[in-house]
Amino acid sequence: MGPMGFSPSRKNPQLCGRCFEMIPMGGHEMEVGVLFADIRGFTTFAENEEPDQVVDLLNRFYGCAVEVLCQHSIVDKLVGDEVMALYLPGLFEGDPVSDMLADAEALLVAAGYGDDDPWVEVGVRLDYGPAFVGNVGSGEVKDFTAIGDVVNTAARLQSAAGSGEIVIAAALGERLGSDASETSPRELNLKGKSRPEKALVRSLDRR
Repeated sequence: MGPMGFSPSRKNPQLCGRCFEMIPMGGHEMEVGVLFADIRGFTTFAENEEPDQVVDLLNRFYGCAVEVLCQHSIVDKLVGDEVMALYLPGLFEGDPVSDMLADAEALLVAAGYGDDDPWVEVGVRLDYGPAFVGNVGSGEVKDFTAIGDVVNTAARLQSAAGSGEIVIAAALGERLGSDASETSPRELNLKGKSRPEKALVRSLDRR
């Protein structure tokens, strides 16, 4: 049994759910890390498999993602075949910039990369920068989330992350310094962006 009055958050069972709910509508701007991960080739898979098999794959993927990401982040959303996590400075011990890269690698390892054949093909995108963080919505229907260009950029990096790849926004790569070794540069044309976006890519797919 947890502490008196403690209700685990659906975004991270280590955190208090009531604390998120009691935060007033609105929020403030702060630096935040954003991680997106999704199953590559999911649409084709879903078209050719029975619904129960699709659900089983999703639940296994979600389970791995939650186990890995809840060590250092809140799982903001589980949408379709995609997971979105937020890394908030001061929420957990350690450096969120380093933690998000380590978690991205751990998630790919949990998916089976490094073995001969991963059980699910996953791509990960990372960015870090200013965003509006807080509760948005209307009345009792609200959600704690982050909104800003850093979230949009991380989401649009989605199409650039191949199976077993971690695509790291250039600004985050600078913050990582030597931790961003074993990466290769890539220039990406992202939807909605007027100029190409520079990124670094680390691949764990050894097939």
